[in-house]
Amino acid sequence: MNDAIERALAAASESFIAASGPGGQNVNKVATAVQLRVDVFALRLAPPVFQRFKQLAGNRMTASGELVLTARKFRTQDANRADARDRLVELIEAAHQLPEKRKKSRLNRVGKTQRLKGKKLRGAVKAGRGKVRPD
Repeated sequence: MNDAIERALAAASESFIAASGPGGQNVNKVATAVQLRVDVFALRLAPPVFQRFKQLAGNRMTASGELVLTARKFRTQDANRADARDRLVELIEAAHQLPEKRKKSRLNRVGKTQRLKGKKLRGAVKAGRGKVRPD
């Protein structure tokens, strides 16, 4: 996992773009927002990790396999750069974590009979909602 993080930070390219929001005239003069681009294939992730990474990235990943993160939360380039890199590291760490396997629930005999009784009752209520026939 640490290798993938190091490769990602080494392969990342940053460009600065004009940000919106608070900042007064500073916003008009300085490009403080950071756009971080990483070629996902250069990370050499294992196939299951790559699938989870792709799922987590969502629409931030382009069709050509490039991850694009935009950070514009802060008013300085350095803070936005650190934010973008932190988000990249979090994304890689989350992709490396295995999802917990679902444990099958087990019902005892009493629980099973109560569940079936409830289903019968609900079915009877729904059966009574049919069209009214004039008899």
